[in-house]
Amino acid sequence: MPEEISRYLFICFKSFFLGIIQGFTEFLPISSTAHLKVVPYLFGWNDLGVSFSASIQLGSAVAIIYYFRNQISLIINSFFSSFNPSKGFKDENSRLFLYIFVASIPILVFGLLVKLYWPNYSDSNLRGLFSIAITSIVMALLLALAEIYGKKNKLFVDINLNDVIKLGLAQSLALFPGVSRSGITLTSALFSGIERKTAARLSFLVGIPAVSISGLVELFSLFRVLSVIDIIPIIIGIISSFFSSIFAIDLFLKFLSKNNTLVFVYYRLAFGIFILTTL
Repeated sequence: MPEEISRYLFICFKSFFLGIIQGFTEFLPISSTAHLKVVPYLFGWNDLGVSFSASIQLGSAVAIIYYFRNQISLIINSFFSSFNPSKGFKDENSRLFLYIFVASIPILVFGLLVKLYWPNYSDSNLRGLFSIAITSIVMALLLALAEIYGKKNKLFVDINLNDVIKLGLAQSLALFPGVSRSGITLTSALFSGIERKTAARLSFLVGIPAVSISGLVELFSLFRVLSVIDIIPIIIGIISSFFSSIFAIDLFLKFLSKNNTLVFVYYRLAFGIFILTTL
């Protein structure tokens, strides 16, 4: 009995620790999925799988909503006010609602197709360490190009629907481990000439539907097959990911107000090379 309790407490600790990793890496352009795959490998832990990774993303989704709660409230109110013929989708917040909706369509559609027609996706080579390493290096190079060649002179008022469609298509690539949802959307926004901090805020906001829906679907699927006692570690992971996500969002926005993204390019290159040469 004491051995079973110790094993259970260790599972709770792993969930807590991986929740911190999830929250901190979800909003930095370095791929939370890749780190949730690599970190357990480094410690000799079992891979907890796609369902666990997606479920604890709920903490990150709640963190975005909490952090931007005032703006989200304005966005929702503006959306419903837009049905007034005299107003329409003219103000910044109502347009942002439209942009979030449009940008979310590709990843939700492709995610559903993967769920329905690729049942063995979680065990595919795409989730292997070699694939993650190569993806990390490629994404580092793309972010570097976006940082170097993107004009970064567009504020929110300058963003158009074409920019958002590109961002939405780019976001759908985050279905592949190692891409990084925040990384690919930030890269797309920089290529479109959007200013860094505006690009980051847009990246965070357009991620709310995809991260929330993915997390809820996987959590409900786990509820169907796990007991209450088995769900508790996942809840712990969600809570720890919430708090580390709040910290990461605030840190990243403050960082981008004074710095470029090249430090993340160097990190992703080092991360990919480390995996290739060590693991």
